[in-house]
Amino acid sequence: MINELRKLESGHRPIRIAVVGAGGSMGKGICLQTKLTPGLRLVAAIDINIEGAEEAARLSGHSGVLFNSELLPILDKIKIDVLVEATNTVEFAAKACIAALERKIHVVLMNAEIDLLLGPYLHHFAKKNGVIITSDAGDQYGVVARMVREIQLWGFKLVMLGNIKGFLNRYAMKEKMREEAKKRFLNVVQCVAYTDGTKLNIEQALLANGFGLKPWVRGMQGPRCDDVENVFEKFDFTRYDEGVVDYILGAKPGGGVFVVGYCDEPLQRRYLEYYKRGEGPYYLFYRPYHLCHLETPEAIATAFLYKKKILEPLGKSTGVFAFAKKDLYKGLAIRSAIGGDDFYGLIDARENAKDLVPIALLDTDGTAAIILNRSKNQDEPLCWSDLDFPETSLLDLYQKQELLLEDQIKR
Repeated sequence: MINELRKLESGHRPIRIAVVGAGGSMGKGICLQTKLTPGLRLVAAIDINIEGAEEAARLSGHSGVLFNSELLPILDKIKIDVLVEATNTVEFAAKACIAALERKIHVVLMNAEIDLLLGPYLHHFAKKNGVIITSDAGDQYGVVARMVREIQLWGFKLVMLGNIKGFLNRYAMKEKMREEAKKRFLNVVQCVAYTDGTKLNIEQALLANGFGLKPWVRGMQGPRCDDVENVFEKFDFTRYDEGVVDYILGAKPGGGVFVVGYCDEPLQRRYLEYYKRGEGPYYLFYRPYHLCHLETPEAIATAFLYKKKILEPLGKSTGVFAFAKKDLYKGLAIRSAIGGDDFYGLIDARENAKDLVPIALLDTDGTAAIILNRSKNQDEPLCWSDLDFPETSLLDLYQKQELLLEDQIKR
């Protein structure tokens, strides 16, 4: 891959990239990376914060980069090969992805929320337009997806796809997280979504849908560990015939990911013991880091050069559903939920959550509020019947996706 990118660079035909959400922490990192990775060129930085977009354009080190607070004028003005969606929005992100795909632009999703909520529909739409949409390569789920393909090539059966999370507080509130967000160069909404576990659940649901797995229990088990090697003490792998997604809490290496695979071939087990991977038949493989924006070029180049994807949903076996962070009262106006003070998200198999509302669907782009029509107690799930739901473009796309999935099942 790197040699092909170098050829593009030396031939003065780099991959032309636009980043939407360029003013955020990850967006700026991607713009910077286009300066450091050969064969990439930032041509547009888009963010509602125009100063942030301008800074991102400067970080790329490229001359003539357009920056704007609006996406469509940029898409219609210049030639773009790959759009990286790096906002923390949902409804806007859906519009941005569709606009890019309509214009035959590949899309890399550094936005796990829209990736999960509308993944099947967006992949279907991309295929109709002859382009690629893919999950990012650098967030935990993208790194795990790449590891999975490696151990599948070795002939292992998937048992667990895991995330290593440092800290969890389901009831994290924005006001108490502001200082922590500043320390980590994040906006407070992102920081809350990481802390209350919603982002973790979304990422693991993406893996579940990508490889046909489910969580063992709603929200996953998530035992506390000192070290990733402790997974053999914390999980009973003999129960997971179909494979599961899960996580461990507080373990070293922080920020890492892991995969547990099964191999019961006697001679192979002797080799693996010699290679210091243990006696088996369950084997742990882990990566002690994920590097977010540094690894995004992998997704960009995979889409552009090879027309392939880092991760895509096989279907929709799981979702992440909204639960009350505190007692909520009738009449509450909801315009967003992820990273807020009212809801956290938990993964579950879809057959166990038919009446529950996906948390990412509670983003209305700031237009019309969703109204809670009955009070909810802390930790209660949010049901469709609890809401007066206005017609939004996001709801319309979600309903189209449900029809698409039903049609695929019938076939």
